[in-house]
This record gives sequence, C-alpha cells and structure tokens, in this order.
Amino acid sequence: MTSPSRPPGAYFISGASSGLGAEMARRLLWRGDSVAVAARRVERLEALAEETRSSPGRATVHPLDVTDAAAVFRVIQEADETLGGLDVVVVNAGRGGGARQGTGRFADNRAMVETNLIGAMAQIEAALEIFRARGRGHLVLVSSLAGTRGLPGSMALYSATKAALSSIGESLRIELDGSGIGVTTLHPGFIRSPINEGSGFPYMTPIGKGVDAMIVAIDRRRPDAVVPAWPWVPLDWLMKLVPESVLRRLMR
Repeated sequence: MTSPSRPPGAYFISGASSGLGAEMARRLLWRGDSVAVAARRVERLEALAEETRSSPGRATVHPLDVTDAAAVFRVIQEADETLGGLDVVVVNAGRGGGARQGTGRFADNRAMVETNLIGAMAQIEAALEIFRARGRGHLVLVSSLAGTRGLPGSMALYSATKAALSSIGESLRIELDGSGIGVTTLHPGFIRSPINEGSGFPYMTPIGKGVDAMIVAIDRRRPDAVVPAWPWVPLDWLMKLVPESVLRRLMR
C-alpha cells in the first residue's frame, strides 16, 4: 500500500465506529500510524482499539457527536495534544437516511445536513486552526461520487451536502497553495459499507479495496480522487455527461 520507509503519522478520523472510517483506522494502525478515532458509538471505538492493541500503531478513543461544534473543537485539540501533533485530519463522519422533500420528513433531512455539512465545517475549522498555527498539515475531506450531480428523490440533499464538501475542498486548495497545508478531497464510489446498505446498486467495491485506494490517495496527497479508480472514474465521467432525462429514468 505504501513504502515501508514511510515514517509513521498521526491521524484523526471522525465517524470511525464503522464503515470506511473504522476500516481506514484499522489499516493505518496495523501499518504503524497513530490514530485518534472519534464517533458517537464509543463501545465500537473501544472494540476497535482492543482489536488493534497488538498492532504497531497507537489508537486513542474520543467520544464525539460532530453536530456539537464545541465538542468538535475540544476533541480535535485533545487528539492533537495526546498524539503529539496531528499530521492528518480526516473529515469522514456522515450519514444517509435522507427523504424526498415535501413528504413530511424535514427533521430527517435537517439532521443529515447538520452531520454531513455543518459537522464537516466544524471539523475543518478546528483542524485548520491547528494547521495554520503550525504551518503544516493535511486535511482530508470524504465526499462522494453522489456529489457529482444533483440526484433526485431521497438522494437530493445527500448529494447536495457532498457537492458542497467538494466545493469547499477546491476552495481551500486554491487558498492554501504554498502554505504547507495540503487538502485532499476523496470521492468514494459505491463501497460495501453500512451507508450503502439497501442502495440497490448492482456492484459495490469490497471495503478493503476501497479503503486501500483512499489511503494511497492520502499518502500521495492527491488533491482530488475518485476511489477506487475502477469502475468509479468512468462512472463519474458518465454522470457528468448524462442528460437529466436519463437520470430521471434511472433514478425513479
């Protein structure tokens, strides 16, 4: 996955209790990195730390609900101090479960936006305060292939939050160029994880392959990456070109 000569790093990963976040933490720990894992479901974080206790890396557990902005700032600062300085902050926490607008489920849609976008904004702010003061660091935003286009129905607000995150990543890359602070935006395709359960998509990338591709993109400090490349780069390209009439038929 990476060169054995690569020095260990210190990572913060939100949403690390399951799915992509948990698998990323697991793989980083087994290769020797230190990882601050954060999520609401503390028992899962503790189980992950116990599972990787014999790994060459170090896991620290941080209870966190990313919709609590004050907690986000406190926890990221705490993780930075505990691990002796964070090298990479992975803004990963997210949720699906959106609903068609106008169907009486405003509260569900609002909760998703607060997690995926407002929670991400808080993490970005907290991370960049640390990185700007230090003059170095690497911010990783986990967007989605779903942010490529505006998708109809229950996917509408989910795709909107991911498109916004991608736009923030691009803005920050332009702003921070030459500052010593890198920004990577990841666009995972359909990877087998809890958030994609029930999606009905005919193919999903195994989670190990998907997370390996995410870690490689982070290690290489790629500015923007659809991961893994196959088959999701061609699908990303097609999604940008397909007419709305075709999307309408496909997404009914």
